[in-house]
Amino acid sequence: MDAARVDSWLWAIRIYKTRSAATTACRAGHVRVNGDKVKAAQQVRVGDEVRIRIAGFDRILIVRQLLVKRVGPPVAALAYEDKTPAREPQAALGLRDRGAGRPTKRERRDIDKLRGRDDDRPD
Repeated sequence: MDAARVDSWLWAIRIYKTRSAATTACRAGHVRVNGDKVKAAQQVRVGDEVRIRIAGFDRILIVRQLLVKRVGPPVAALAYEDKTPAREPQAALGLRDRGAGRPTKRERRDIDKLRGRDDDRPD
Protein backbone atom coordinates (compact mmCIF):
# COMPACT_ATOMS: atom_id res chain seq x y z
CA MET A 1 0.00 0.00 0.00
CA ASP A 2 1.58 3.27 -1.11
CA ALA A 3 -1.36 5.65 -0.53
CA ALA A 4 -4.44 6.06 1.67
CA ARG A 5 -7.50 8.32 1.69
CA VAL A 6 -6.90 11.43 3.76
CA ASP A 7 -10.16 11.14 5.72
CA SER A 8 -9.48 7.50 6.53
CA TRP A 9 -5.91 8.30 7.62
CA LEU A 10 -7.01 11.19 9.86
CA TRP A 11 -9.59 8.92 11.49
CA ALA A 12 -7.09 6.05 11.88
CA ILE A 13 -4.51 8.23 13.66
CA ARG A 14 -7.22 9.55 16.01
CA ILE A 15 -7.34 13.19 14.94
CA TYR A 16 -11.12 12.85 14.43
CA LYS A 17 -13.46 10.63 16.43
CA THR A 18 -15.35 9.38 13.38
CA ARG A 19 -14.54 9.03 9.72
CA SER A 20 -17.59 11.09 8.85
CA ALA A 21 -16.21 13.94 11.01
CA ALA A 22 -12.95 13.75 9.03
CA THR A 23 -14.92 13.78 5.77
CA THR A 24 -16.91 16.82 6.93
CA ALA A 25 -13.69 18.66 7.82
CA CYS A 26 -12.34 17.96 4.33
CA ARG A 27 -15.54 19.23 2.70
CA ALA A 28 -15.39 22.40 4.82
CA GLY A 29 -11.84 23.10 3.63
CA HIS A 30 -10.15 22.53 7.00
CA VAL A 31 -7.71 19.94 5.63
CA ARG A 32 -4.79 20.70 3.31
CA VAL A 33 -2.26 18.30 1.85
CA ASN A 34 1.00 19.88 0.71
CA GLY A 35 -0.69 23.30 0.79
CA ASP A 36 -3.75 22.41 -1.33
CA LYS A 37 -7.31 22.05 -0.03
CA VAL A 38 -8.39 18.48 -0.57
CA LYS A 39 -11.49 16.36 -0.85
CA ALA A 40 -11.97 13.38 1.45
CA ALA A 41 -10.91 10.88 -1.22
CA GLN A 42 -7.54 12.58 -1.83
CA GLN A 43 -4.65 10.15 -1.45
CA VAL A 44 -1.85 10.82 1.06
CA ARG A 45 1.58 9.26 0.81
CA VAL A 46 4.49 8.91 3.20
CA GLY A 47 6.26 12.29 3.47
CA ASP A 48 3.19 14.43 2.70
CA GLU A 49 2.46 17.45 4.90
CA VAL A 50 -1.12 17.52 6.21
CA ARG A 51 -2.50 20.72 7.80
CA ILE A 52 -5.68 20.45 9.84
CA ARG A 53 -7.60 23.49 11.11
CA ILE A 54 -8.91 22.66 14.60
CA ALA A 55 -10.38 25.25 16.99
CA GLY A 56 -8.92 28.14 15.02
CA PHE A 57 -5.36 26.80 14.95
CA ASP A 58 -3.49 24.83 12.31
CA ARG A 59 -2.06 21.47 13.24
CA ILE A 60 0.82 20.39 10.97
CA LEU A 61 1.47 16.67 10.55
CA ILE A 62 4.01 14.83 8.39
CA VAL A 63 2.86 11.38 7.25
CA ARG A 64 5.31 8.70 8.46
CA GLN A 65 3.14 5.60 8.11
CA LEU A 66 -0.07 4.87 6.24
CA LEU A 67 -2.96 3.51 8.28
CA VAL A 68 -6.51 2.77 7.16
CA LYS A 69 -7.73 0.92 10.25
CA ARG A 70 -8.11 2.68 13.59
CA VAL A 71 -5.32 1.77 16.00
CA GLY A 72 -4.47 2.53 19.62
CA PRO A 73 -2.96 5.88 20.62
CA PRO A 74 0.65 4.63 21.01
CA VAL A 75 0.65 3.10 17.52
CA ALA A 76 -1.19 6.10 16.04
CA ALA A 77 1.45 8.48 17.41
CA LEU A 78 4.12 6.65 15.40
CA ALA A 79 2.22 7.17 12.12
CA TYR A 80 2.88 10.92 12.00
CA GLU A 81 5.37 13.58 13.02
CA ASP A 82 3.81 16.61 14.66
CA LYS A 83 5.40 19.88 13.42
CA THR A 84 2.80 22.15 15.03
CA PRO A 85 4.39 25.25 16.59
CA ALA A 86 3.67 25.84 20.26
CA ARG A 87 0.67 28.06 20.95
CA GLU A 88 1.12 31.34 22.73
CA PRO A 89 -0.81 31.54 25.99
CA GLN A 90 -3.80 33.81 25.67
CA ALA A 91 -4.38 36.43 28.32
CA ALA A 92 -7.86 36.57 29.78
CA LEU A 93 -8.87 40.18 29.20
CA GLY A 94 -11.86 41.53 30.99
CA LEU A 95 -13.00 38.31 32.60
CA ARG A 96 -15.05 38.64 35.74
CA ASP A 97 -15.69 36.18 38.52
CA ARG A 98 -18.69 33.97 37.99
CA GLY A 99 -21.68 35.24 39.95
CA ALA A 100 -20.26 38.75 40.31
CA GLY A 101 -23.33 40.26 38.67
CA ARG A 102 -23.45 42.91 36.01
CA PRO A 103 -20.44 45.22 35.72
CA THR A 104 -20.83 48.77 36.90
CA LYS A 105 -20.43 51.59 34.43
CA ARG A 106 -16.84 52.15 35.55
CA GLU A 107 -16.00 48.43 35.31
CA ARG A 108 -17.53 48.23 31.84
CA ARG A 109 -15.44 51.19 30.67
CA ASP A 110 -12.30 49.58 32.11
CA ILE A 111 -13.11 46.31 30.36
CA ASP A 112 -13.68 48.15 27.06
CA LYS A 113 -10.36 49.95 27.50
CA LEU A 114 -8.55 46.64 28.11
CA ARG A 115 -10.09 45.12 25.01
CA GLY A 116 -9.06 48.10 22.90
CA ARG A 117 -12.52 49.33 22.07
CA ASP A 118 -12.82 53.01 21.31
CA ASP A 119 -15.36 55.14 23.10
CA ASP A 120 -17.11 56.62 20.04
CA ARG A 121 -20.45 57.19 21.64
CA PRO A 122 -22.53 60.18 20.50
CA ASP A 123 -23.12 62.83 23.15
